[in-house]
Amino acid sequence: MIDALVSWILTIDWRATLFGFAFYYPIFMAWMWIIGGLWFYLRRERGHTEGPRCDDLGAEAAFVSIVIPCHDEAHQIEQTIRYALATHYPCFEVVAVNDGSRDATGTILERLADSDARLRIIHFEANQGKAVALKAGALAARSDYLVTIDGDALLHPHAVDWMMRHLTGGPRVGAVSGNPRILNRSTLLGKIQVGEFSSIIGLIKRAQRTYGRVFTVSGVITGFNRAALDSVGYWRTDMVTEDIDVSWRLQLDHWDIRFEPKALCYIYMPETLKGLWQQRLRWAQGGVEVMRRYGRGLFAWRQRRFWGVALEYFTSVIWAYVMLAIAVLFCLGPFVPLPQQWRVATLLPQWNGLLLGATCLIQFLVSLYIDQRYERVGFLRHYFWVIWYPLLYWTLSTLTAVVAVPKTLLASPCRRARWQSPDRGLQADKDA
Repeated sequence: MIDALVSWILTIDWRATLFGFAFYYPIFMAWMWIIGGLWFYLRRERGHTEGPRCDDLGAEAAFVSIVIPCHDEAHQIEQTIRYALATHYPCFEVVAVNDGSRDATGTILERLADSDARLRIIHFEANQGKAVALKAGALAARSDYLVTIDGDALLHPHAVDWMMRHLTGGPRVGAVSGNPRILNRSTLLGKIQVGEFSSIIGLIKRAQRTYGRVFTVSGVITGFNRAALDSVGYWRTDMVTEDIDVSWRLQLDHWDIRFEPKALCYIYMPETLKGLWQQRLRWAQGGVEVMRRYGRGLFAWRQRRFWGVALEYFTSVIWAYVMLAIAVLFCLGPFVPLPQQWRVATLLPQWNGLLLGATCLIQFLVSLYIDQRYERVGFLRHYFWVIWYPLLYWTLSTLTAVVAVPKTLLASPCRRARWQSPDRGLQADKDA
């Protein structure tokens, strides 16, 4: 039996297998996202053009707390608070958590609180990390419904109402992920990310919601049911991506997570390669962390709705290492004598690469068309920039996944994840 298995393994053309997997996997996933995203759009978005009528709720509207953790946000926090206080929802409060800021963040928050009774401030003497700040804000909140946003995010006036429709619409709705939109568009990296959030992230969230489970809520804007958070112990302090971790724990505890594309929140994203690398490496580490911590529990039959999203992530990590192996074989070819079956003559796309490129363009076209109502400019302008996405972000995703696996597995499991302010783009720095 073993001899037969070894003989079969030796007969496999591993080079063809590697190239076949590298080629067919992104095509398969692209069409899964297209089909799932279109199904979500046709059932839940198309024709739903009416705006929120939260003013009609009056005294019947459920009270909601907007929680804003912030650390060294002096250049942005005043605008963030003013946008939050401008929310068109009948009854709400804003709880800002100053997480040991070393700049003027605390002073600005106190000044704003003096002028508006709806704003309450919590001060930490030292930086405790985003997870601790979120938990402190949640415990201090007076509502059973929470909307959390980042300290540099600008909340759309109707975002809270759209999220509350879900949170109050069912007893097992644990969280609602909002729809972040990119503000900085002055560089190629910024413009590509505008298209990415529409054509990749937005479409994936729609598809995952259609098929069963969502990999993660948005760390920028999410609505939570306090009962759901309480049942899973709130946010963990030792995870580098608290949003991915809490998403998995909520769904493993059979709470429902929804995606509301009309709950908009505007943000600045990195526009330097260094800032982009740090951000995406942290995201990749977060995925490895949840797979390491909760992977065994996924084998239970009662978690079968989670199998699709877990398999998608695990396969994407394998794909990253396959792409790295192909690149290494190509680089070794001119210098090291390799068996014929292991030689990679070129990395340039052939006919199969053209098919993959055409699939990507179809995906971008469909997703940008679905998402066009949430953008201020025409989707064709984003379509021009997003065609550069595979060249830049597939390379970046491959490298971050390859680095994240050993970095996460070798890291100390008991450390606390501390807050680090991200690169918010050239325009944000200029405005500061």
